[in-house]
This record gives sequence, structure tokens and C-alpha cells, in this order.
Amino acid sequence: MAVRPSSSALQQYVEDELLRAPLLFDQVIDGANESARRDLAMMAPAQRSTVGDLMQALLAQRARLGDYFMRSLREQVEGDLARRDPPGAPRQSKRMSLSLVDEEEVAMDVELSHTIEAIKSTAEYELRELQTYISSLVGDMDVSTDHNPFRPESYARAVWAAAQALPLSRGHQLAFMRHAGLPLAQLLRKTYAASASRLESLGVEPAIHRTVILPSGQRRGGSGRANETTYTPDLHRMVETMPAPLDDAKLSYEGQDKPRSPRGAPRQESWRDVARHTSNRIDRQSIELVSRLFDAMVADERVPPDVGQIIARMQGPAMRLVLRDGGGLLDHDKHPLWRFINLLVFEAEMAPDPVDPDRLMLLKNALAIVEQLASEHEQNNGLYRWALERLDGFLQKRLTRRLTAAASQIGALQKLEDQLFSGRPLPSGFHGTMDVADIDTVPAELLDDESMATRSPALPGDWTDTLKPGDWVRMFMQGRWVQARLLWPGERREVWLFGDGASDATWAIRRGALANMHKERLAKTLRQRSIVGSAAARVQDQMAGAAA
Repeated sequence: MAVRPSSSALQQYVEDELLRAPLLFDQVIDGANESARRDLAMMAPAQRSTVGDLMQALLAQRARLGDYFMRSLREQVEGDLARRDPPGAPRQSKRMSLSLVDEEEVAMDVELSHTIEAIKSTAEYELRELQTYISSLVGDMDVSTDHNPFRPESYARAVWAAAQALPLSRGHQLAFMRHAGLPLAQLLRKTYAASASRLESLGVEPAIHRTVILPSGQRRGGSGRANETTYTPDLHRMVETMPAPLDDAKLSYEGQDKPRSPRGAPRQESWRDVARHTSNRIDRQSIELVSRLFDAMVADERVPPDVGQIIARMQGPAMRLVLRDGGGLLDHDKHPLWRFINLLVFEAEMAPDPVDPDRLMLLKNALAIVEQLASEHEQNNGLYRWALERLDGFLQKRLTRRLTAAASQIGALQKLEDQLFSGRPLPSGFHGTMDVADIDTVPAELLDDESMATRSPALPGDWTDTLKPGDWVRMFMQGRWVQARLLWPGERREVWLFGDGASDATWAIRRGALANMHKERLAKTLRQRSIVGSAAARVQDQMAGAAA
């Protein structure tokens, strides 16, 4: 008999897995010790001494480390379950605090990222299989998202929490992570497989991964944005080969008589209604192209449904604009209409939580702008320049509000940077979270002997030289990937303040740490992708397929 999907079934699964987690960590300790023992013969005397101290500490502190591991794992899992609460559930506000991230913190993130990737590559099949069973528990039979609360990231962060409980130096803690990474990956492969088997024995029927068939010539890689093509077809040339509406009674491609619109979107004008009012074949070809572009943009799975509704609302006005200035609208990378859409989608991606107040305000303002556009009977390019300026102005005001909220942090960090450049030693012990009020008075025992005067400047062409306030960056920060916005670079560009796109959290990052993150591919600048460019490529593929 199949198990019915329910939150209680998922909760029972979580409790069962947590009961087995202490034994898993004991085996990780044994595996890390065995890995260190094998490597001793190839080490220099100083390294052997370090690893010997580590092995003794692991044996002596096993119970303490296990407590830290379980506490971290349970907190992460419970946090994941709490995020499944229905929209509108109260959320706990965060205390105004920041973390100062230096090179040592980046070294930790590098080890964490290596551990996570080792788990994902070693247990790839088992993770995918388990995902189908857990999706069934929550009723997601298409496996549209990953519902597994015991992801590789959760185990890796829990092991790092245990490492920090070692009464040894940061170097010893990182060495433990290096030796524990492969044993953890191998153990989790067995753990995930056993979890799937247990769920199957309980009568859980696995869900089925949804298969998405892409247009001819398109491939999607695992890293998302990094694999996107920058090729965009020439819209002017596409018009010349576009079939003209109303030339034949038969529709030129499947689904053309029923333009796709997001559920709940207002009724849109049909391109056929607009085309009836013109006898110019080029105009009708342009109308059909724009109609297909909007259909492709709304159907793009990377465009969230709430944003797709706003884009769909622009389709009717855009087709009327084609009749007035079709040539200008076909400049895909220059026309304010397409730039408005690209900017809206990009900013919505930076705040992915549907109930985020900032996101809701963004969409509310964008919809008001679009409604104003749609109400104008006479469409012209000036209207869309106005719309783009309004949206950009809203975003600038939002950035200003966040800078105002972080004013105390910025002031404290600037004082710290000034003190460092005046000859005060550099801090090296900012691990964890500090109150803003504490940053200005750094205890002497947390300072080392290196001064800012002896620190080498950034190399010409350094990635940090390209960053400017307002830029969005994707970075691996404290064990997870985040989308963060550069709020403020220090006057001497030694300390940088970033704000999380999904919360009020902020991070102060040393320039050297930021450069190391980029070198290790743990940080990169995010750029707007061309929504209309991707849509044009899909439309071109549709046309080529129809002609074949």
C-alpha cells in the first residue's frame, strides 16, 4: 500500500535519519584518522607533527565533536523544514550584525566547497534516486524541486562545525576537513542508498523526474547561467523570413492561435486582432515575430511566473508599438522595452523568495508602470524610455534605503580601515559574528604584526578593480552560495561591504579574501542576460524546425 504524501511522513523520515547520524559521524572520524595515517609517510617532519596532534585530538574529543556535528545538522534540517511554512508565516527578524571575512575564512569556504563537490560527484546517482522518494513524501510527483533536507551542503557544514570544536589552530581544523572529505562522501553514498531502500520498503512510490524537451540545438548544462550562449539572432533578418499572418487561413505554427499566458494574467490582445488593422505585409511579419518573442519569454522556465504575468501584460502595447516603429523595436539590445524586461527579470532573480517584501514591492511598482503603458493609446519609444527610467529610479531608491540602514556598519568599517592604514596591525581573528559597536575597538590580542603599509597593493587588472557599488556578485559565503550586492567599498578598497539579496544579512570582506574567492571560482560578477535574445533563439529554432 502506497504511503500518502504528508508533512508528518517527512517529519518521521527526518527523525529517523537524525537517529542514525551519530553513527555516521563516528565513521567519519575513523575515516579521517585512517586517511591521515596513510599520508604520514609522505609528509615532512613538521607536517607529521601537525597531523599527529590532529589524530590525538580526534580520539580525545570524539564525543565533543559529535555533539557539535549533531547540533549543526539538526539546526540546518529544522531550518529547512521551517522554510516550508505557508506564505505569510511570521519570520524571525535578525539582529543588526556583520561578519568580517578574511583570507582564513575563504580557506574554510574552499575546503567546504571541495567537500560538497566530492559528495555530489560520489553519490550523484544515490542522491537523484533519493530525491524521487522524498518528493513523493511531500506530494511533488514531478520532482520540480529538491525537497531533501539532508543535502550534501548540510552534512559538510555540520562536519565543519565539528572541526571548529577542536581545541587546535585553524590549520588543524582545515586539515581535518581535508582528511574527512572523501570518507564523508563515500559514507553518504551508502547512507543515501539505504534511505531510499527504507522508504521503498515502507511502500513509498518514487516520483518521476520531469523531462523537459528543449528546442533543437539547445543544451542545458549543470551550472545554469555559466553555460548560456551569448548568441542572439538578428531580429531584422528574422522578420524577412517570418510568415505573414492572415496570408493563409491555416496557422503557421502549432499553438499560434492560442498565445500562452501565465495563469491569472489578464486577457491579452491577440496578434491577429492587431494585424487586421494593417495591410502592410512587413508590419504583419513584425507583429508575428514580436508575438512569438513574448510567447517564448513567458514560457521560459527561468522566468518566474509572477514576472511572466507582467511581461505578458506588455504584449498588446508592444504590438501596437510595432506598427509605429517596428524597426526600432527590433534592436533587441538597445530598445528600452527589451531593456526594461531584462532589468525586471534580473532584479527578480536576485530576490528569489516569492514573499520577500523587497521583491513584492519591485513587482508592484513594475506592474504599475506597465499598466500605465498599456493605458496609453498612442504607443511610442518615449513611453518606454520613461518606463525604464521609472524602474531604474525605483531600484536606485531601494539601494539608497539599504545603504542608509547599513550606515552604522559603514561608519565603523571605515574607521577600522583608517586605523589599519595609519599603521595599526591587521586583524586576523574575526571568526563569526560581531556587533557593529564592537568593530571600532579591536582587542589587541586579536591583532598580528603585519601593517597595512607593508601589504602589497592589488595587481593591475585585479577582478576587484572592476567592482563598483550596486554590482551583484554570486559567491560561496560561509558554506552556501548567495547572491550579494556590493553596498560599499572602503575608501582604500581594503574592506568591502556586501548585502545578501535574500535577507538583511551583510558581510564585510577583506580585499585579499575577495580576490582569493574569485581565484578559487567561488565569486563572480553577475550580469543581466538577454531575455529577448534567448527568446529569439528559440523562435529561430522553431522556424528552422518547421522549414525542415
